[in-house]
Formats: sequence, C-alpha cells, structure tokens
Amino acid sequence: MKNLISVGEAMVEMSPQSLPGHFHMGFAGDTLNTAWYAIRLSPNWNVSFMTAIGRDKTSDQLVSFLADAGIDTTHVQRHDDRTIGLYMIALEKGERHFSYWRGQSAARQLAADRARLDEAFAQADLIYFSGITLAVQEGDGRENLLAAIAAARSAGCQIVFDTNLRPALWDDNEQMCDWVSKAAEVSDMILPSHDDEAVHFGDADPEATRDRYVAAGATTVVVKNGPRTIHYQHEGRQGVVQPAIVSDVVDTTAAGDSFNAGLLAAYVEGAAIPEAIRAASNVARRVIKGRGALVPIK
Repeated sequence: MKNLISVGEAMVEMSPQSLPGHFHMGFAGDTLNTAWYAIRLSPNWNVSFMTAIGRDKTSDQLVSFLADAGIDTTHVQRHDDRTIGLYMIALEKGERHFSYWRGQSAARQLAADRARLDEAFAQADLIYFSGITLAVQEGDGRENLLAAIAAARSAGCQIVFDTNLRPALWDDNEQMCDWVSKAAEVSDMILPSHDDEAVHFGDADPEATRDRYVAAGATTVVVKNGPRTIHYQHEGRQGVVQPAIVSDVVDTTAAGDSFNAGLLAAYVEGAAIPEAIRAASNVARRVIKGRGALVPIK
C-alpha cells in the first residue's frame, strides 16, 4: 500500500441542524475532510493525518474519531498547553458562513520541528496540504513546512496543494499571495478555486489561474469553478470538464475538500484527469446535499 499524508488543522465543528438553535458537534478541517473522504474512496492507500492537538478530552475524542475512520494517527502531535480550534457554521440558502475560535490552536505548532516533518514525509508517497495549513503556522513553521515538502519532492514524493485562500488568516493580501506562490513552486498538482483566485490574484478567467500555476512549475492544475466549467492542464495537455448541475443544495461545506479527495482517489487508481474530475464532481455533488463537512457517501 502507498502512503498519503494529509497535513493541516483539525477543528471542532458545530453544524446547524433542522431545529433552530440546535447544533451537531463533530470534527472537521479542510485537509482532515479530504483525508476522511479519501480513505473511503481509496481503500488501497494508507491515509495518515498530520496535525497537532492537545491532551484534553476533546483532543482524545478526535484521535478516536480518526482511528475509527481508518485514518492513521501516527503523525498526530500532542501539546500540554493547547487544544483544538472550533468553528460554527451558519447557513443561508445552502451557502455557509463561518465563525472561528482558533487563536491558540495546537495546529499552529505542527511545523515547529523540521526534523519531525522530515521523518514523517520520508514515509510518504503523496503529501497533501493547503493554504490554510500554511496560513495558521507560527514562528518558523511556514519555512519549515515548505522546506520539508521540497525535500520530500526531491526524493520522489508527489506533492498536492489546494491553495484554499483565506485572507482573514493572513496579515494582508500580499503576504497571502506571496506564501501561496512559494507553496505552488514546490508542488506537482495544484487545486485552486477560480472565484478566490480572481479576487486575490486578479485572474481574469479560469485559464489565467491555470496558466499561472503551470508557470510556477506544476505538472497538473485543476481549477475548481463552482458549478461552472472546470479547466485543467495535465502533463502539457489542456481541457475542460462541465460538472453535473445540482439543484437541491443543502450545505456547501467541504465541497472543495471532497472534490479533492474524489480527484485524488480516481487519479491514483489510474484514471485519466478528465475522468478523475468527473468522479470528483460526483463526490462533491453528493456531499453538498447533506449537512456539515463530513457526509456519508457510500
């Protein structure tokens, strides 16, 4: 079995239920969501989640949750003085709005130890991380993370990066774009969302987003574009895929995260990129018909 390591922040999720004022407590986070869906879609891969959490009961519950899902917890770090961040979802016509409490999240320290990163990544065949993973790091964490990823890539590991632009996590737009561009330079496959890239990088259309990341050195770029045409380039060949239209949207939380899992699951099993995109779109279509980030898909 090959090894996928998904790197990022785990959070407590409070998702609204049908009865007003009632919420369901769960666990989520962009790269955690992708790992959770990937293990269901790629049974031939060992999926690990790398994060940092506390030693409190809620952190213990997260470890049990991951293990029960079949996700390897070997690379989950424990901290005495921090715990897991929390977010709450508010829904309006299927679109989600988030409130966050993550200032002292232990995940801000997950890349503090470069040697620990190198040791973990030496076991990986594929590393998946996001712009949020990068944004929340403190101290030398961003430098450590990208240096360790670059070293793993040089050793033959494939690197997949979801840009996941979240300006509230950065000091300013320039800082965000600079670090995201640095991350793109050490990645093989990049999975941006055009709506965000247009706002923050000024891309005129999905083709501009695609071409900018190809110029950064990626061999594969798949530009998510909501319900609109998905543009891609893979090993020099360009194309478009029109996802199926969804009319009964309940909650778009984790639409992109589940899309990424569906894409990777199909791709690592040998599907051509257009077929992998269609499979990914079908996964996301099922996810946005349920509430919260993690929705049963089988």
